[in-house]
Amino acid sequence: VQLQASGGGLVQPGGSLGLTCAASGGTLSSYSVGWFRRAPGKDREFVSAISYAGKTYYADSVMGRATISRDNAKNMVYLQMNSLTPEDTAVYYCAATNRGLGTGWTQYEYWGHGTLVTVSS
Repeated sequence: VQLQASGGGLVQPGGSLGLTCAASGGTLSSYSVGWFRRAPGKDREFVSAISYAGKTYYADSVMGRATISRDNAKNMVYLQMNSLTPEDTAVYYCAATNRGLGTGWTQYEYWGHGTLVTVSS
């Protein structure tokens, strides 16, 4: 399965952004999908994940500000981020796995190109 993240851009602090992970070459419904991010000079960080059945995980850093969802009919997973701060600035990646839901990036076999989110005034 091939993944493509989109929806990044420049947003002011306190603003919102919706990211989309689109899949092709496979049926995303059978995979758990995670969002990760890498900020400049930092390691890859787990953001959120959703199982094929809809169970969700969130990192403490985005809890209450992020909502992950999926539309299996459209082969897409979404990440809505609110109350953004400069600390959310990063390249965001979506990834998929059929090894079960998890927060570790090594668990995910399929990765898309990232989309850059910049939070700045």
